[in-house]
Amino acid sequence: MNSLDSGPGAEISRAFYLQVVQPLLYARWPGLPHAAARLGAGSDVLGLDDDISRDHDWGLRLSLFVAEDLVRPVDAYLAAEMPAEFAGLPTRFAFTGAATPRHHVETQTVEAFVRGRLGLDDVDQLDAGAWLSFTGQSVLEVTAGPVFHDDGDVLRAVRRALEWYPRDVWAYVVASCWTQLEEEMPLMGRAGQVGDERGARVIAASLIRTVMQLTFLLHRAWAPYSKWFGSLFARLPDSAPIGVHVDAALGAGTWQSRQKHIACAIDALLDLQGRAGLPAPGPATLPFWDRPFLYPNPEIASALRESITDPAVRVLPRGRGGIEQITDNVALLVNPRARLAVVRAV
Repeated sequence: MNSLDSGPGAEISRAFYLQVVQPLLYARWPGLPHAAARLGAGSDVLGLDDDISRDHDWGLRLSLFVAEDLVRPVDAYLAAEMPAEFAGLPTRFAFTGAATPRHHVETQTVEAFVRGRLGLDDVDQLDAGAWLSFTGQSVLEVTAGPVFHDDGDVLRAVRRALEWYPRDVWAYVVASCWTQLEEEMPLMGRAGQVGDERGARVIAASLIRTVMQLTFLLHRAWAPYSKWFGSLFARLPDSAPIGVHVDAALGAGTWQSRQKHIACAIDALLDLQGRAGLPAPGPATLPFWDRPFLYPNPEIASALRESITDPAVRVLPRGRGGIEQITDNVALLVNPRARLAVVRAV
């Protein structure tokens, strides 16, 4: 392997664009307004690809954006003129489930690309329901990968619009996470108390996932889907004090130890929430009735909800949250229109 074909996929895509695709475009359409990036699906979009990633759907991939009337001509031209390989890699290969090799310079309009990920064309006038229908992964497929060229900053404008939730939608989603923790945390202790250790562990795992989701939210960072969830969690600047207790809770042998470490993680979350500029009334946890269980202070979620001023957000159901708090069904989460329909229906 040379230094390029053994490198990260995004860097290979950059070189492929600069040395092959852009010269071909300008030879046929001099000065063609366009944008080019490595976006969409793939571990290389997140900068997480390795040698194992190369076994399928990996290689010379590029997102190319042109005007609608040029999508088909550009795609056909590249199919005809593309060299057989670049940097020792084939320019045409078959994706999983496909029989025929073809080039993977995915040519489309910016609007069509965004619609395919988010179910909407216009990201400048998003209402609360639209924001709540987005998965973190769907937004990352638009915002995470490198941009190589962007005439008129059209692509960058879309990415800026999707940088993060509006403040009140953010507060609502954070409050919903706290409500989920309130509802489940005492159940873990009760299951353990009656000898259902397996059940207590399952509930603890659910609590820990919510703790980690809340950590992403308080960092104003979109969370990826499950395969890369832990990897990007570890890269969050202030995740270490929370991660220590996440690991300890996952490895704990008793419900009491699990509860202690989840409570410590919740303490760290509340501190992070205050530093993020959201309401953070203490203490983080309280006794649950007169039982030997702890649960998050209900005033935390209440203070967040009370801080919301947008009428459209204030009327949203308590604790429902966004689509990833409503369901973990993959078939639904990867379907933008279905996600939006569910959020608007419940």
